[in-house]
Amino acid sequence: MKTASIKEITHQGRALIGTEVTVRGWVRAFRSNRFIQINDGSSQGNLQAVIDFTAFPEEVIRQISTAAAVSVQGVLVESIGSGQAVELEVKALTVIGAAPADEVQKTVMQPKRHSLEFLREQAHFRFRTNTFGAVFRIRHAVSYAIHNYFHTNGFYYLNTPIITSSDAEGAGEMFRVSTLDPEKPPRTKEGEIDYSQDFFGRPVNLTVSGQLEAELAALALGKVYTFGPTFRAENSNTSRHLAEFWMIEPEVAFNDLNANMDLTEDFLKHICRFVMETCSDDLQFLNDREAQEQTQKPQHERNELTLIERIQFVIDNPFKRLTYTEAIEVLKNSNHYKKKKFQYDVAWGIDLQSEHERYLVEKEFKCPVILTDYPAEIKAFYMRANDDGKTVAAMDVLFPGIGEIVGGSQREERLEVLQEKCAAFGISEEELWWYMDTRKIGSVPHAGFGLGLERMIMFVTGMSNIRDVIPFPRTPQNAAF
Repeated sequence: MKTASIKEITHQGRALIGTEVTVRGWVRAFRSNRFIQINDGSSQGNLQAVIDFTAFPEEVIRQISTAAAVSVQGVLVESIGSGQAVELEVKALTVIGAAPADEVQKTVMQPKRHSLEFLREQAHFRFRTNTFGAVFRIRHAVSYAIHNYFHTNGFYYLNTPIITSSDAEGAGEMFRVSTLDPEKPPRTKEGEIDYSQDFFGRPVNLTVSGQLEAELAALALGKVYTFGPTFRAENSNTSRHLAEFWMIEPEVAFNDLNANMDLTEDFLKHICRFVMETCSDDLQFLNDREAQEQTQKPQHERNELTLIERIQFVIDNPFKRLTYTEAIEVLKNSNHYKKKKFQYDVAWGIDLQSEHERYLVEKEFKCPVILTDYPAEIKAFYMRANDDGKTVAAMDVLFPGIGEIVGGSQREERLEVLQEKCAAFGISEEELWWYMDTRKIGSVPHAGFGLGLERMIMFVTGMSNIRDVIPFPRTPQNAAF
C-alpha cells in the first residue's frame, strides 16, 4: 500500500479516487467519533479521514485526540462534504503516539489562537501550528531558490569559516571563542589574558561575515557565494535583530557597482517569483492572517498593500536607483519632513532610519529602491572610494514594509587606497595581510552584497518580528532550546 503525503493527495485530488494509501501525521481535530482531521506537515491543508468507530476497539478510539500521532490506511473516495475534494475511508488505524489531554493543555496544541510571544516560549511545538508550518515551509523554498539561482548562473558555493580572527565589519561586537579556563585564564607578565596558550594561539571569534574570504575565492573562481550562519554580539532586543542569523553573500570578479545592482535586482525578483509559484497555499494563509490583524490596527498603521501584493510589487516593478545625496534631498523636500512626521531628523551624513527608507519606497517612488554612493564615514573600510573623496560605491536595497533588505558595494581593489582606508579606520594591515596580498597580485574590480536570510523571510511571510522566522532564535538573555 502506497504511503502518500497530504500535499500529494491534495494536489492530485480526484485523480486518486479509488487509490489505497497510508497516511501518517498528527490529529488536528476529531469530531463526532467519525471525522479525523490529519496534518503531516507537508502542506497547509488537512486530510479528512472518515472512520467507523464501531469497527475499532474502544481503547484505540479513546487515544484519538488533538496532537496524537496516527497512521491510517484506507481508500481515497470523493468527499460528500465541503472543503475537500477527497477524503480517506479508513480501513486500519494505529495510534503511534498518544497525546494526553492534560499534557496538550500545557502547550500550543490547545485548539485556540495563541500570541506569537507565547509561541516563542514553546519553540519545540510551534512548528505544529498553521502559522509556523507556513513560515518554515516558505523558509525552505527561499533557501532552495537561492541555491538554484546561483547554481544556474554559474556561481560556486563557498563555505567560509565560522571561527575567525578577522572582523569584517570593524564593529567589534563579536562572540569570543576560547578553551581557556574562564575562572583562571593564563596571563602575560603585563596581566593580560595570554591567548597564545589558547586553542588557536590567538583571540578568535564567531564570524560576522564571510565576505572577506569570499573575495579571495572570487579573485580566482570568478563568481562565488556563501550561505551560512553569522553572529553579532549586539545587545539589542528589537524586532529586527538576532545574535545568530544566516547570510547570503555573493562576490563577483570584474563587476562594478552597476553590475552589482543588476545582479541584486534579478536575484531578489527570482526569489519572489519562486515563492509565488511554489508556496501559494501557505502565502494565501499568511496573507489572510495578516489582513485579519490589520483590521485591529489604526488606519494610519495599516499596510497599503497585502502580503501577496507586496511580493508581486517587487516582481513587477523595476527598482528605482538614486544616490544617497539625491535621497536626502527628496526626504528634506517632502511634506512628511516639512510637517515633522519623521521621528528622526534628515541631514547629509546620517545613517538612514527605517522610517526614511520606507518613505522612499512606499510613498515617494512606490517601487523598490536602490540607494548608492553613501558617505564614506558610515560605511565599511573595504568599500571603493569614489572620486569625490566623500562617498563610497556602496548600495542598499530598500523594500516595502521592511526598509533595507540588502547591503553591498564595489570593493576597493587599489592597494594604496585600501592601505589609506585601513589607517583611517584603525585596522591593522598585519592582521589582514592575506586580504591585502590579493591587491598586490592580479587585482581586479569586484563587487558583492549581503542578504540576511531572515530579513527576506520576514518580507515574503509578512511576519513582523525576526524571531518568528528562524527556528530557534538567539537573542540577549535567550538561548533556550
